[in-house]
Order: sequence, then structure tokens, then C-alpha cells
Amino acid sequence: MSRQCTLKGNPFDLQGDGLSPGDAAPDFTLAGNDLSPVKLADTSGVRVINVVPSLDTPVCDLQIKRFNEEAAGLKDVAVYCVSCDLPFAQGRWCGATGVDKVTTLSDYKDGNFGLAWGTMIDDLKIESRAVFVVSEHNTIVHAEYVPEVTDHPDYDAALAAARGTA
Repeated sequence: MSRQCTLKGNPFDLQGDGLSPGDAAPDFTLAGNDLSPVKLADTSGVRVINVVPSLDTPVCDLQIKRFNEEAAGLKDVAVYCVSCDLPFAQGRWCGATGVDKVTTLSDYKDGNFGLAWGTMIDDLKIESRAVFVVSEHNTIVHAEYVPEVTDHPDYDAALAAARGTA
């Protein structure tokens, strides 16, 4: 059975299987702002992984800024943002907006994160909106796939999961 999200009310199929709490976090290879490969094994501890369609859109902008603000109060929690934006654009966006506590990673190359984590809108070649919290043992402890891509995630639920895991 295919999973879907909507974008401004229009339905789109999501590629890959959805993740649920208790699942092992799938491996990935993403590009850092300097184009260096970043794999799941290169991250550690409790992690909040925000997935957004593009940093340059209003909801994505607000989402990442919110998690950047909250990151200061998340002891021993790393916060990441994954999108298909080019790494150079991600770096410029962070510099222009003052986001300095969230690490941006790009899935632009082959979408392997989106396929493995079930967030790829293949028709558009962008990620859907989602938030995951991953434990220090690489287990998913919180997974939210936002049904309507233009809606905000449940910030409080993700933050509570991160605080409860750290």
C-alpha cells in the first residue's frame, strides 16, 4: 500500500517505507555543506532529524529556526536538517538567517535518505516534511510524517521525545 502526503491539497506518493518508534534508523549518505559524505555512523548520541522540502520556503524557514532556538536547551542532543537543497544553498541560508545550532545535510545526489526514511516525493524530487528523534542506539523513538507538506510538525512532541531520550 502506498503512503501519501499532500502539497497544497494535491496528493503525492511517498517513496520508501515509513518508520515507526522502535525501528532501527536506516543508514544514509548525505552531503555536508562542504560536499563531504555524512553517514548515520558519522552522527552519534540523541539526534533530532528535521526533514523539509526546501529551506527557502516559509514553513521550512520557521521550522528550522524553531529547532535552532530549541537546540540551545537540548542538552546532549544534536539537531540536523535534511533537504534536497544543494549544500551550498543550505550553507548560505544558514549564514543569512543566523542558524548555527542545526547541521544541514543534503539529499540532492540520489535521494537515498528519502527512500530509506520514507520521505521522498519522487514526482517532485523533494523531501516531504517529517521529524524524527533517534536514540544513541540508533533506534527511532519519535517519527512524524506531516500529512500536508505546508503544515508545521508537532514541535512539542518531537522536543519532548528528544528531552526524554537524552
